[in-house]
Amino acid sequence: MPLVNATGYWDVSDYGSTPLYTAALPGERVAVEPRERDILRGLAERLADLAARPREREITRLWLRHNRLEATRPLIICDPENGWNEIIREEDLACTGRLAKHWEMALRKELFWAESIRDDRPVEAVFRVGYTATESGFGVEERYVHRESGGSYTWVPPLRAPGDLARLRRPELEVDRAQTREAAGLASELFSGLLSVEVRGVWWWSLGMTYELVVLRGMQQVMLDMVDDPPLVHRLMRFLTDNALARLDYLEAQGLLHQNSACYLPPGGFGHTEELPGADWSEPVGTAQMWGFAESQETVGISPEMFAEFIFPYQLEVLERFGLASYGCCEPLERRWEVIRRIPRLRKVSVSAFADPAAMAAQLEDRYCYCLKPHPADLAVPVLDQEGVRRKLRRAFELTRDCRVEVLMQDNHTIGGNPRNVVDWVRIAREEAGA
Repeated sequence: MPLVNATGYWDVSDYGSTPLYTAALPGERVAVEPRERDILRGLAERLADLAARPREREITRLWLRHNRLEATRPLIICDPENGWNEIIREEDLACTGRLAKHWEMALRKELFWAESIRDDRPVEAVFRVGYTATESGFGVEERYVHRESGGSYTWVPPLRAPGDLARLRRPELEVDRAQTREAAGLASELFSGLLSVEVRGVWWWSLGMTYELVVLRGMQQVMLDMVDDPPLVHRLMRFLTDNALARLDYLEAQGLLHQNSACYLPPGGFGHTEELPGADWSEPVGTAQMWGFAESQETVGISPEMFAEFIFPYQLEVLERFGLASYGCCEPLERRWEVIRRIPRLRKVSVSAFADPAAMAAQLEDRYCYCLKPHPADLAVPVLDQEGVRRKLRRAFELTRDCRVEVLMQDNHTIGGNPRNVVDWVRIAREEAGA
């Protein structure tokens, strides 16, 4: 896949969370030079001081109330995503080693969030280290065609004919536990007395499976297949579902899953809840103790009936395993709502910039978390239109006054080269939310 750099100075193409990028690479020398240690400890000390503020405990309690569907003010989150490259540039980093630079970037992001953005993201005195792991593919390989990293692209799907499905193989995951322990041990020694260190896996972003479907077969071809060859689509979705379920079984059996209620969750916001076991859960964590998430942005062009036939039954089979569930990303969901609402223990629902906000407010009411996603184009300008932003947010809060709202500014490809846009957007959002 093309390199996207979605979360700031990352040399991989995933929109995953920080632990993925704090992992040591396979075979990498796990070390931080003395000068870099001083830099990282200085940043960690600042973060620990910020995490000790009473404000952080108040925000966590607010998420707990919101996630159990109590009436609260709208909660505000802003993730600059690719805009981090315009806030913390590579030349702003003081460390030079690969691992140290990634750890520095992770800490500087936390500090900018806490000191400048000041949204409703709780600051924690925690440093999360990812697993060192590799995973084989499906036995076939797509070919991407693009001009530059982070730009538009197309691809040549590997499954060009029905007979190609026989080439599919279930991916194998290999975790280097020794290298993971070494990286976690280094972090524990480095941040001793300042930050607690947790090993956390980022094993999926979405369990929706339609991204893999269209990569393997092609977007246009999948839509044609739904009419011309329905059994083929079902065969592919059955393969992807069996793979997802087997992968979850493996992660559970190997003790590689972790309780995720204190983490940032798609479609957005934080998952703090008392309805799942907390941090003191002593047994190996399974999916029943976690939030699950799925979406199907790629199938936005098909009817609700076709979605219900070809996609949803397979997603439901996966999501049924989880203790709580969230659904949706950029796709509008109002036309699919009667299908999606069948997900058991569904709690958070995406209301994207392309959705009908009034229709979604009527459907969700106070029974689900209304995850409002303003259009990221508002930030993609050299100077923020502050009055325009204020008008849009005020109107959104009027429409959703009877809902349980969290506002999630994300999917930012650029912030117009102006970090102030992020700071001002959050300030305005908090003012309009009554924070």
